Amino acid sequence: MENVKKKLDKLRAETDAAVQRAEEAEAQHKKIEQELTAKEQENISLQNKIALLEAEVERAEKKITDSKLAKEEEENTKNVSEGLQRKVALLENELDNTEKNLRETTEKLRQTDVKAEHFERKVQQLETEKAELERQLEEMTSKFQEAEKKYEDAIKQLDEF
Repeated sequence: MENVKKKLDKLRAETDAAVQRAEEAEAQHKKIEQELTAKEQENISLQNKIALLEAEVERAEKKITDSKLAKEEEENTKNVSEGLQRKVALLENELDNTEKNLRETTEKLRQTDVKAEHFERKVQQLETEKAELERQLEEMTSKFQEAEKKYEDAIKQLDEF
């Protein structure tokens, strides 16, 4: 009788521990999902920035083209020619800076994609762990119910004596 009580207490403690682990796993899963959502939003933001930078590159390339055409048309005036050359140099520098920003943004996007994949794998791993913990909880609950039934049957048999 005392052993049965000890076993029941042990099963209860194990069940409580399993429930606690399951709750902790769920909390961690929620946290990772929130982080993943934040990373996805950051990814969308970076994609928008890339689109803006690409439009800016196109505008800069158009400005360069326009500047070169103007330079060819007005080459007879030295002052105008020098002004256009300075403008072209500035635009090329701006294009270089824009391309550098685009490369950096693309790298950040790639890193974000890598992080997102990592978090997706982590979420999948946590979901697998959660499923395993739930399975273990069901198994322990079933064992607890069986032990409880045996305990009640033993009490009935003792009462019959």
